[in-house]
Amino acid sequence: MKKTILFLFAILITGWYTASANGNNGIDKSIKRSFENDFKNATNVTWQEKNGFEKATFSYNNEIMYAYYELSGRLVSVQRNVTSENLPIALQSKLKKGYNNYWITDLFENDSCDETNYFVTLENSDNILILQSDGSNSWHPYEKFIKTAN
Repeated sequence: MKKTILFLFAILITGWYTASANGNNGIDKSIKRSFENDFKNATNVTWQEKNGFEKATFSYNNEIMYAYYELSGRLVSVQRNVTSENLPIALQSKLKKGYNNYWITDLFENDSCDETNYFVTLENSDNILILQSDGSNSWHPYEKFIKTAN
């Protein structure tokens, strides 16, 4: 009985130490503090590690947004999903003219390093094409995949 109590106490102490060392579900305190300063009214915040960055998914001004932080706490990028109607006119026009045989499966705005650009994923029966904008003027290929039959 004493061994069981001692074992449970050890688990409790280990859990408490881990939680206090990391601050918020494994998120470094400096990252959490930076996020709270950057997005004071954010709600429904969840965190995950993604490609060496800490990714916050949250609600802000009635939109779902994503913020990426370096481990130092520096904000790297903020993303939000947009509709094609929210694109700058030049980008809308070039999508309609150059890719009219594709449909949009994903579209988001990316703000990083004081620059805003857009990423769009287009599909047709044969290909998946990801384009990146150079600001608000034109699209450039980012990645292309050929669909294979299952």
